[in-house]
Formats: sequence, C-alpha cells, structure tokens
Amino acid sequence: MAIDGRNLQILANYCAAAADAMAFTLMRTAHSTFVKETEDFSCQIVSRSGLAFASPRSFGAPWYSGIDYAPVLALIEEYAEGDICITNDAYAGNVATHSPDIHIWKPVFHQGEIVCFVVGHIHNTDVGGAVPASLSRALTDIVQEGIRIPPLKIMQQGQLNEEVASIMRLNVRVPDQNWGDFKAQLASVNVGERKIHDIITRFGIDDFLQGIEGILDYAEAQARTIISTIPDGEYFYADYADEDGEGGYPCRIAITLRVQGDRLELDYTGSDPQLASSLNMPTGGRERHPLALVGVTYVLSTLDRSLLLNAGTLRPTRAILPPGTVMNCEAPAAVGMRSLTCALSQIATIGVFSLAMPDRLPANSPGGNSIMNIRTQTHNRSVVASLGPVGGGAGGTPRHDGPDGSGGLSAFLKNTPIEINEAEVPIRFHRYGLAQDSAGAGRYRGGLATEMAFEIFAPNTTITARNRNRSVFASAGVVGGQSGALSTFRTRRNGEVINHGNTDVIHCQPGDVVDVRGPGAGGYGLPSQRNSEAVMQDVRCGYLSVAAARAQYGVVVVDNRVDREATERLRADMPQQPAHHFEHGEARQRFETLWTPQRYRLLTTFLATAPVSWRHFLKTQVFRAVEETGETADMAQIFSDLRQRYPAMANS
Repeated sequence: MAIDGRNLQILANYCAAAADAMAFTLMRTAHSTFVKETEDFSCQIVSRSGLAFASPRSFGAPWYSGIDYAPVLALIEEYAEGDICITNDAYAGNVATHSPDIHIWKPVFHQGEIVCFVVGHIHNTDVGGAVPASLSRALTDIVQEGIRIPPLKIMQQGQLNEEVASIMRLNVRVPDQNWGDFKAQLASVNVGERKIHDIITRFGIDDFLQGIEGILDYAEAQARTIISTIPDGEYFYADYADEDGEGGYPCRIAITLRVQGDRLELDYTGSDPQLASSLNMPTGGRERHPLALVGVTYVLSTLDRSLLLNAGTLRPTRAILPPGTVMNCEAPAAVGMRSLTCALSQIATIGVFSLAMPDRLPANSPGGNSIMNIRTQTHNRSVVASLGPVGGGAGGTPRHDGPDGSGGLSAFLKNTPIEINEAEVPIRFHRYGLAQDSAGAGRYRGGLATEMAFEIFAPNTTITARNRNRSVFASAGVVGGQSGALSTFRTRRNGEVINHGNTDVIHCQPGDVVDVRGPGAGGYGLPSQRNSEAVMQDVRCGYLSVAAARAQYGVVVVDNRVDREATERLRADMPQQPAHHFEHGEARQRFETLWTPQRYRLLTTFLATAPVSWRHFLKTQVFRAVEETGETADMAQIFSDLRQRYPAMANS
C-alpha cells in the first residue's frame, strides 16, 4: 500500500500502539514503586539513524519523545540479533543524563538487516553512590552519584553478560529491586521487537521504512505550521533555582527566544556557569537535546493538541548551549539534580513564549517538585523506596484554573497511593493532600500544591527530597496574576519544628514526623476579576481560607456566603490593570533590584572567559563582593581584583 495520507496515520497509530505495549509491559512487571506507580520511565521506537518516531501516548515520562539515540548507538561497533545494550553514563553519548537513568536499546532485524531500534529507560530508586537514592545537590562530581555503566552489550545474541550483571548488583543498595526493574526493561524491548515484526508483516518492509521518514516529516510540518503563528521577534526571560549548591546563591537559567517564520532558536547564553554541585545538565551542546527543548514540545503541544510528538517535532528548533555552563557541562561535573535545572529551563521556555503570546499560554508551573525517597529498615531487611512526588499544580491559563496537585511540568509523575507506601515501607502517613492557600491568585488561579506528612519508626532513617526548590523564589503569575506560595520542608521532633529549607537529605529517628509541602503555581489575570462565586467555592472546598479570600481576591465571606456589598467596596480599591507581565513575588523583586539584567550580563561574560573549573568559585566570589557593596558595586573593579588575587586561574 502507498504510505501517504490515511495510511501514514494508520502506520503512526500502529507504531504508537507498539510503544504503548512496551510501556504497559514495563509498568506491570517492574518491582519498584517509582516505576510501577510513579511511572518515571520512557519507551521509544527509533529509526536506524536513532531518531524517535513513536512513544507511548499515556504512560511514562514525555521528556524523551524527541530523543536522538544516534550518538550512543554509534558507540557499539556492531550489532547482532538478540543483542541488548545498556548505559547510564551521562557523558557517553549524552542520552542517559544522570546515573539512576538506565537506558537500554535493542536492534530489530528483518532478513538480516537492522530496520529500527526499540529503546527505553527507567529511573532506578538507587544506583549506589554517596547518599541513599544516589542524588543530592551537595554532590560535586559524577563519581559520587553511583555506579556508571559505559555503553556495552548486557545481552549478546540472547545471552546475559553475567560479569556486568554481578557488578551492577553489587554496587547498589537494593539489588533485588533493581534487578527486577531491569528484567522488566528486557521484557519491554522484547515486546517492542515482536510488535515491530507484526507491523512489518502488515505493511511490508519498504512501506515501513518509508513510513518512518514520513512520520518524522509529518511532525516537522505540523511544528512549522504552529511556529508560523507565533509573532516574529526576539524575547528574553530568566528564572532561578533558589540555590546553586548546598546553602549557595541562586542559579539562573536565561533564554533568548528568536522567532523567524517557521523556525525557532533558544539561546541559553546568560545562564549560570558550570557548578560545583549536581544541578548541571550534560547536553553535550547538542542543539536538539531533548532536555533543553522539552519546554518547546510542551508549548507546541499547548498550541495544537493534534501535534504528533517525535524527533521531527524538534527539527525547526535549535538550542544554543554555551559550553562550560549549567546547560552544557563538562566531565566530571555532577549531574544528578539535572531534573531541577531541566524543570527551570521548561519554566523559562514557557515564560519566554508567554511574552510572545500572553493570551495563549499559562502562568508558571512551580518547578519545585520534590521526589520523596526513604532509606529505612524493618526488623529483618533494609528498605529503599520512593514515596512519590510532592509538588504543585499547573499555572492558571487564559481560560481556566490550573489543575491542582499535578500538572504542567510534572503531570506525568503519578502519585503513589498511601496504601502501597504503608504496605511496602514501615512508616505511617499523617496527611497527604492539597495544601490550602497555596495557589497563586488570579482571574484563573494557579494549581494547588500537595503536602505530605509521615511518621518514622526506625532509627537511622534517611530521607532524600530530590529537587527541593521554591522555598525562596515563587512561581510567577502573569498579566496581573499573583505568584504561588513557597514550599516548605520540616521535621517535627519532640515538640520542636526543624526547618530544612532546600536541604535535600535529612536523617531521622523514631517518632520524627517529616512534613513537606510543595510550591503553588502562578495565577493568570487580575484576582479582582475572578468570579466571587468561584472564590466562595474554593472556600467551601477548603482550598482557600476566609482570610485569604479577603486578602487575595477582595471577597468578603460571612456565614458561608459572599457579602456582595463589602466585596464590591473592597475590590474597588484593588488594581484594575496589571503592573507588569510577570508577578514574581517579593524575594525575586529584591534580588533583581541588586542583580539587574545588565549586572548579570557582565557576570556571565566575565565567567565565560575563565577556565571551567574556576567558574563556580568565581561566581561565588563576585556574589559575595556585590552583597557586601550593594547597588553601588563596580563590576569591572570586582573582576579586576579577582584577576589580581587569583593569577593562577590564567594558567589553568
């Protein structure tokens, strides 16, 4: 049959169904809750050249729909039937992007020739390293982040490489759990291989291979059509992580968006230097690296829900990723918390597109989605498990409120039911639900944050709250909408409350109650324009307190009803026009009074001239000097003083 029009769509559906089958197999046979419940995994079918052309439609993480496996495929000299390859090395092909992500790929042969590959990854709860769950922003090089497996054949012509398998099992904290997840991965690619053979039988090999290119070309054409509706121009936006390391200064992700016709360019120049912490992203400078362009995929999907997601979607877009920066780090930089940096790059991407299309895109999602992990023990065994994500909802949109508890950047991470957690981990939950007064106010409010509280029963328990953020800088509202509430992380111990801020690894004892609350999402539009009955409904549902209804929306609630006369008087004194496009909250306003765009531009230009190994140190020195001097700080003099004080950096 001819592969065009309707038949191309039929083939695309068959391929997506094959990817669905891979994902369902993986989810149903995995051992860890983080895979079988939270669904932090991906499955793709990629062309012989490595371009993803099919992904699951409703399972797993969508970050990798545009992935290009070519760099890692090329690291295996030759393939034979029955081979399955593996790696989790972030610096080998830049496909795996931190150590817990185990990627595998299997060639699919037809009549002795490779026709495509079936691939995928899972996030292992633990792969060894310095801390339980393997990840913390405090780690400074990749060697601390667990076992690293270079690209190699874990199955050679159907036979397991027992030596590599024994090394994998020996160097992790929960080997049986990891091995169970790995066997689920093997089952997934084997199912994918069978499905591809079924598709070839139905369509024929020539039409299948031609159809792969057709699917990629169709997604590209769709993307170009969408991009052509975006006003041409240059737009700039930046966002910040609260800390660039443990107890550090803010970490900046900056994007200059250039739109020209049906093409996009995202220039990350102005982002922070490579850090001596684990927030770095190992993109290898690849201009279509999926982690640098996830935000573009989200934006284009928002503008047209019918968009086909694959590597063709990203063809009209290129990213500029300056080397030696947080967006394009060099080995052996730690990269375990790249998920936080990636989330910020997505927020910055949606923010910069919002400047071009404020009536089509939402306010900011939180970007501080904590993945709660625990290492504890029962009377006879050690337990390492993920308790699930604690984050916020999506930003308010031009037409409706943001979804509560999940949405935006973290919508693909499913929550783990309390019953599952308490059955597998010796803890007791005190609360798990939506956090009152956490949503950014607006005509359409942001999504509410989630909160979790649980009690510890075993000594020497370690909690890892990966991606802790937004305890300082809030999620921005747009066109008059307000910023979301900040996140919190506390332990209640013997009547005392210990505030952990953005610390991501804490140690607990029996009787401790760990209490974590995610950040809220930003609101869209002026709060004074929100329907007062919608405010009242939020009060009835417990989403909004009576005091917050009055303070944020000017809605006066008396005896469980709206006092309309008092509300009208109060709202008459509220702003009737947005003061700025973004409302970032007080902390960022104070920060940017000192760290203006011009001052930050001077900083990043200076750091780009320094050796990579010096950049984070020099950034810290500059921040300290500006902090001491204040708004009158002379940047040129600070740079000159540093060059004189540290002449060794010129020779590094």
